Amino acid sequence: MMIGAVAGDMIGSPYEAHPIKTTDFSIRVAGFTDDTVLTIAVANSILNGIDYAVSIKTFAQKYPHLPYGGSFRHWMWESVNQPYNSYGNGSAMRVSPVGFAFESMEEVLFHARQSAAVSHNHPEGIKGAQATALAIFLARRGEDKEVIRSQVAERFSYDLFRTVDDIRPGYSFDVSCQGSVPESIIAFLDANDYETTVKNAISLGGDADTMACIAGGIAQAYYKNIHEGIVLQVRENLPPHLLSVMDQFNQKYNCEY
Repeated sequence: MMIGAVAGDMIGSPYEAHPIKTTDFSIRVAGFTDDTVLTIAVANSILNGIDYAVSIKTFAQKYPHLPYGGSFRHWMWESVNQPYNSYGNGSAMRVSPVGFAFESMEEVLFHARQSAAVSHNHPEGIKGAQATALAIFLARRGEDKEVIRSQVAERFSYDLFRTVDDIRPGYSFDVSCQGSVPESIIAFLDANDYETTVKNAISLGGDADTMACIAGGIAQAYYKNIHEGIVLQVRENLPPHLLSVMDQFNQKYNCEY
């Protein structure tokens, strides 16, 4: 399931503070960030029937020193679950389990909205989560890239008819859904395997770990194959608590990688 997203986060994390504008680099799995923890929190919610807000807060509080955004950090410690109208890409980076778990487009879009709206209830925050989850759903169902491109572009009014080379020169760091989710999807559409997808996302020079997390989740669903060396390093870098949830989710939802 979300191992493609988790690996993307770990591969992209060194480049968030040190952006690059090239795909000419070696893939290295580094430490995980809040993207991994919150992705696994969403998986835990689905797996165990726990409210999205409760699961997300529980996991965030267990790993409090990760680089959460300021508004999210305030929200995660609040005793009441009140969303804060965010359109940040946090809603999209944590949503990949939704795309793997549900069996109809309607369910996927509903749960993507629900997982986003506990914090990111701005229309763009919800749209980013739904677009990412829909791309994963279509990819794992075997749709070709042009179907994925056209369905996501039409439903969410994203300009997906660009290339990574078109975007890269003028692109800069952007943590909004509207400024990073379409580009992350294009990183997948413009690649021919999982590794190239992640490199494309990082090479844009933006929010590298999150964009590689978003793109990586879609790529796993589509290619159903991640190099065993990457998988091994991801597993070695995850604490047992997170690894256990990931493995249980993969087993229940028969996720290939």
